[in-house]
Amino acid sequence: MLVHICCAVDSHYFLQKLKKLYPKEDIKGFFYDPNIHPYSEYQLRLLDVKHSCKKLGIELIEGEYNYEGWLEAVRGFEDEPEKGKRCDLCFDNRLETSAKKAKELGIKKLTTTLLTSPKKSIDQLNEAGKDIQKRYGVEFVSLDLRKGGGTQEQFEMAREQMLYHQDYCGCIYALTKQRESQKRLADELFSPISGQIQPESIEDRIQLYQKRAEFEDSGIDYKIIREKFLNYRLLMAWLKIDKKVVPSYILPYSITNRKFIKTKIDTKIDDIYLSRHENIYIIELEKFNKIFQKNYKTLSQLLKNPPTFDEELEMRSKICKNQYSLSPVIIVKNIELNSKIQLFMDATTYQDTREHLVKLG
Repeated sequence: MLVHICCAVDSHYFLQKLKKLYPKEDIKGFFYDPNIHPYSEYQLRLLDVKHSCKKLGIELIEGEYNYEGWLEAVRGFEDEPEKGKRCDLCFDNRLETSAKKAKELGIKKLTTTLLTSPKKSIDQLNEAGKDIQKRYGVEFVSLDLRKGGGTQEQFEMAREQMLYHQDYCGCIYALTKQRESQKRLADELFSPISGQIQPESIEDRIQLYQKRAEFEDSGIDYKIIREKFLNYRLLMAWLKIDKKVVPSYILPYSITNRKFIKTKIDTKIDDIYLSRHENIYIIELEKFNKIFQKNYKTLSQLLKNPPTFDEELEMRSKICKNQYSLSPVIIVKNIELNSKIQLFMDATTYQDTREHLVKLG
């Protein structure tokens, strides 16, 4: 039997139940989910599915990440609600490719872990499965494992196994609608041009779950702990000194009361400049290098190869002399006292939850 797999939270429970219900079947997993966006999220979910299948002794096959093909398949239905027509087309797309893979491998039965997802309609999935069965001659196995407390058991198992529990279906349309309704920043869609890994970004989670795999391979006991924290994203910014835009680098947790500020540099303390309004800290690159033992020759170099996020937090704390400061901290090549500056900054802080991997014992 070929099992189309959408995510580890659904598949870990589904595959175990399937092995009990069909003990004589040779079960293979097929991860085909070109709907998942962004690609880093696809990589994260695949990483977790590989981890789950390894623990369960299930062979896993990865399908093609044909995102452009998926976009074409659902074109015209971008604004459909969850469980609407777009989901029908999405199921058709993924199950059809799964059926083709089953035929290619000579497998006569097909099912999908989507059947266990509370976000999905079993009726929609069954209709898609019946259509695939008629067209490809592969038996579609429909199971309702949600009833009788199945969903609760599934989530409890996922918590115990410390699997990655995503909080949106996968596609960009579901994500944007969900974040709009939650009035939350869709930070899954943001990556800094520096390539720096931001806290609780998808890349941050990938590192954590890769470390989890290393712990398990080494027999290290661990726990994943979720903690609330104040997150930060810089969306856009530019700085003018004496009416000229200059290269600049902004440290995290730099916030202004207004997006656009005109002010003057009127104070210098230990080679660090401060503005008259908003308490903007500006430090020259040479001084920055000296304080933090770096060797950046240009702002472009700093932008392309920045310190880690945690290093930058320590840096701003030393510059501001206050670990709780949200004042803007900006690095430039040169500046002088009495310079007039104009700063545009669109940045936000928001309550979020971050996972931490902790060794036990």
